[in-house]
Amino acid sequence: MSAGMSALGIAATTAEQVDWALKNYLVVDDFIGVRQLLRESLRSLGARNIDQASSGGEAMGLLSRTRYDVVLCDFNLGEGKNGQQVLEEARMRNLLLPSSVFLMVSAEKSVESVMGAAEHQPDAYLVKPITEGVLLSRLNRVWRKKQVFSLIDQAYAEKDYLRAARLCDEQIEGNRAHEIDLLRMKARLMERSGEPGKARETYERVLAQREYQWARAGLAKIRMADGEYEQARQMFATVIAENRYYIDAYDQLALAYQSMGKHEEALGILERAARLSPNSVPRQRNLGQACLKLGNVGMAEKAFRKCMAVGEYSIRKTPDAYLGLARVCGLKNDPKEALQLLIAAQREFGAEHPDMELRAKITEGLVYHESGDYRRARKAGDELEALLQSTAERPDVATCLEMATLLFAVGVREAPVELLCYVIRNNHDNTLLQDEVQKIFEKARMGEEGEALIRGARKEAIDLMNQGVLLWKTGKLRDAVEWMRKARAALPHNVRILFNSAQILVSHMQQRGFDIALSDEAHAVLVHVDKLQPGQQRFAQLMEQLKLLVPKEESPDPVPGGAAPAA
Repeated sequence: MSAGMSALGIAATTAEQVDWALKNYLVVDDFIGVRQLLRESLRSLGARNIDQASSGGEAMGLLSRTRYDVVLCDFNLGEGKNGQQVLEEARMRNLLLPSSVFLMVSAEKSVESVMGAAEHQPDAYLVKPITEGVLLSRLNRVWRKKQVFSLIDQAYAEKDYLRAARLCDEQIEGNRAHEIDLLRMKARLMERSGEPGKARETYERVLAQREYQWARAGLAKIRMADGEYEQARQMFATVIAENRYYIDAYDQLALAYQSMGKHEEALGILERAARLSPNSVPRQRNLGQACLKLGNVGMAEKAFRKCMAVGEYSIRKTPDAYLGLARVCGLKNDPKEALQLLIAAQREFGAEHPDMELRAKITEGLVYHESGDYRRARKAGDELEALLQSTAERPDVATCLEMATLLFAVGVREAPVELLCYVIRNNHDNTLLQDEVQKIFEKARMGEEGEALIRGARKEAIDLMNQGVLLWKTGKLRDAVEWMRKARAALPHNVRILFNSAQILVSHMQQRGFDIALSDEAHAVLVHVDKLQPGQQRFAQLMEQLKLLVPKEESPDPVPGGAAPAA
């Protein structure tokens, strides 16, 4: 019997004979009477270890200290975090085990509440009053499903997507009752592994059985990733026509419109999505940014203020809302409130966002420039230039482009040129980004010079990468590893260089033997790449190669292995 089938047998046995007495429970509700009722219901099932929390903050404290098997959490918890925010923070901070059950409880039946919770995937949504029979039935059903997915979830958490996909196939063989859910997970894993063809096959296998809107939306996402924006647009529109509450389809449809350059249409879709499910911090932020780009100041202000309100107690609370609202205030010629918002942003986010001071200063300069105070705008530009000179670190692409635009606007020349060249060197094969950079040069009346700078920056990055690959191909593994370390230091966001560096580290160990330091280094590089550009095929392949490396006391003969780094 295979390991996979053994796991299936264990899961099936566990599902049939769940011992609720030995599990750890957390009941979260702001009313003591409700907590006592839920506690008694659990005790009637045999539960012994039951903790209680009266607020979202208290719940997070308990979740940080104890790994609970079952969480019963009310949606409305009074002042502070609501149940949705408890769930999303617990998931983002990995405070729940793969096998943990999270049941959202509420007396509300409103679409807004149910959809908000569903977006962050509770295992079930229970409407009060809850009988013992309903609770036991739902717990058994969810627990059974959790056991089927526990090994898959663990592999996913370890970012070993290919192994997780194989586990899906193994589980399907013995769990036909969960086949559709397992296929859905497998398709997601294939996308994360950079295997859109296999993801498409999986979605089509599902659709051959039944018309699931999530499978149709999955195919549309693959179309969009392939640049087939109009086909993707039609498919997302069809999904929404079939189910007007499928919120993710709205977000994706807006992205399709934006990719086609139809920003007004994208804004209309985002506005509809925000009306249906207004308690999403990322959605309100995206709506505000889309409005700001199109000059719809009134709607941008409304979206950013809503984003700040719903994000107050959320782990997704974002400085983008503060900075965006500050820009709105600048456009409304209210620099006083804008500056107050920037001070608040630095106070709220400075500790966890190292580039907060820089971003606030950029926004300050833009506020002054847009409100017509060119003297203060230039002063902000000079301060930005000094900040850039004080450190070799650079922010993300969007911040670099925004800063370069401001610096050019206030008359600074050298610093924005360096910034834009840095962006190109770190994204030397991104033609869309190169076009965007070229437009900034043209706006600064540096069109021809910009073209030459872009060509030079691309060549510099390619030469840097190719030298490391050449050292690897000629067997100078130690030199190749060291060269790619320097390349990573110079271009820390160049995905091609990062992948090649990880490949050379893996190849070094395949040929010279396992080394814990090199393994940790390769893992860190790959995790960094996955944050920059998730869903890359090479990420999944290299993570699997890294997992296969086993420590050996001696490695007498070099063992060739691994694909050559891409030149």
